[in-house]
Amino acid sequence: RAMEGPSSRGPAAKDGALLLAGRRDSCGDGESDSARDSKTHFRVCRFIMDTGVKLGMRSVPVATACVLYHRFFEHVNMHSYEPYLVAMSCVYLAGKVEEQHIRTRDIINVSHRYFNSGSAPLECDKEFWDLRDSVYLLHYLFSVKSLVNRHAWSRTPVAETSWALLRDCYHGAMCIRHIPQHIAIATLYLALNSYGVELPVGEKEWWQVLCEDVTQADIDAVISDLLQLYDMEAKCI
Repeated sequence: RAMEGPSSRGPAAKDGALLLAGRRDSCGDGESDSARDSKTHFRVCRFIMDTGVKLGMRSVPVATACVLYHRFFEHVNMHSYEPYLVAMSCVYLAGKVEEQHIRTRDIINVSHRYFNSGSAPLECDKEFWDLRDSVYLLHYLFSVKSLVNRHAWSRTPVAETSWALLRDCYHGAMCIRHIPQHIAIATLYLALNSYGVELPVGEKEWWQVLCEDVTQADIDAVISDLLQLYDMEAKCI
């Protein structure tokens, strides 16, 4: 399943600046700084994705914005910078990097509506999570589809589930801890197992054929990190 956007959860503050300052500690008291920071990053990445949808950005620039955000806070103290302002900067920079330029004015306007839900909502881009934007996953899906009975494939939403899982990986720093190919393989692996879709058995596992350097341990590590994100999602509600 895909993680829900946070803009529909909880009351919106009347003052966007106050809400920016308050969201950092909104997950609860009595936690370690590390746990609190992880939850803040999780929420901010939701903000990036929701903002990206409203701006009509493609999935690759949004994923790039999440990666830039996580890499920035790898090197600086989170309490020295406002996470949501950093996130807005990352959205702008990702648009430049991925050649989908977004105007600063539009980023500010959409962010303002995000923190003030009473404003008129913007229409989301329905093609935002188009599968073709995920190069590695698309390649692997086509390869796997050719090995599966076409009736079994049509009855199970393996492609949709794989893409939803891949999207969710960008809510946390796991998107920079694992290489893209391994994340794509792991999300496809999890989707296939979830629906009980079996592939022909050969000398190698199907995922070894598609990606020679991936191991079962790599796949398990990605899935473990993803499950931790889902656990964090429940705690941040």
